[in-house]
Amino acid sequence: MNTPYQGLMAETVTHTGANGDLISAYFARPLGAGPYPNVIVVHHMPGWDDATKEITRRFAYYGYNAVCPNLHHREGPGEPDDVAAVSRAAGGVPDDRFVGDAAGAMEFLRSLPYSNGKVGIIGFCSGGRQSYLAAGRIPELDAAVDCWGGRVIATPDQLTARQPVAPIDYTSDINCPLLGIFGNDDQSPTPEDVNRTEEELKRHGKDYEFHRYDGAGHGFFEVDRPGYRPVQATEAWGEVRKFFGRHLA
Repeated sequence: MNTPYQGLMAETVTHTGANGDLISAYFARPLGAGPYPNVIVVHHMPGWDDATKEITRRFAYYGYNAVCPNLHHREGPGEPDDVAAVSRAAGGVPDDRFVGDAAGAMEFLRSLPYSNGKVGIIGFCSGGRQSYLAAGRIPELDAAVDCWGGRVIATPDQLTARQPVAPIDYTSDINCPLLGIFGNDDQSPTPEDVNRTEEELKRHGKDYEFHRYDGAGHGFFEVDRPGYRPVQATEAWGEVRKFFGRHLA
C-alpha cells in the first residue's frame, strides 16, 4: 500500500499591510502544486508567538495555505511578550490598522500561484474579536471563525480612539458564513455575551453556527496553558475543519 506523500514548508515572509506598510508574517503551506484553500490566522494579544505559529503550521498540514500576520510588527522588534506589552499599554491594535493588515494578508494569499482564491480567517481571544470585525468590514472574505473573542460586544466606556466601534455593530455587514467556538466557563465572552451575539446574527439573518463547550474556559485550545481541555479542543478543531472544508475547498 502506498502512503500518500505529506510535506509542508514554513517561513517568515513580509506582505503589505495597512497604509502600505510592509509587515512580517509567518507563512506555512503544503508542498505541492495545489490549488489550496487559504486561511488567515489572527494571533491573540500575547502576540505573534510559538503557539500561534504552530496553529499556522497545523493548517498547512491539513492542506491550507496559512498566514499569520504580525499585528505587533510596528511595536517591535523584540520578544512576543515584550512587544505585546507595548501594544497593550498603547490600548491594543487599532481596528483600522488591523483591517488593513488582514486585507493585505488576504491579497497575499490570493496572489499565490497555488491558491484556489478562497480565503477564510480565524482568530483567538482578541484575535477572535478581530475575526468578527473582519467579517463585518472585509466583504471579500469567504468564511470567518471567532474563537472566544472577548469584547465583540462592548460598553461605551470600553470604546477608545483605537477601537471606536464594537464589532457587534458591524453584524449587518457580515457577508460570509461565521463559526463561533466558545467555552461555557469563559468570562470574556460570558455565555450571556455569546447569547446576545447569537441574537444579533439571527436578527440580521446571517449564516452562522455556534458551538459551546461545558467544562472549558478561555483559550481551551492552548496546549501550553493550564486552561487546555483536550477533549473539548479536539471536538472543536473538528468543527473548524468541517466549516472551512465546506466554505473554502
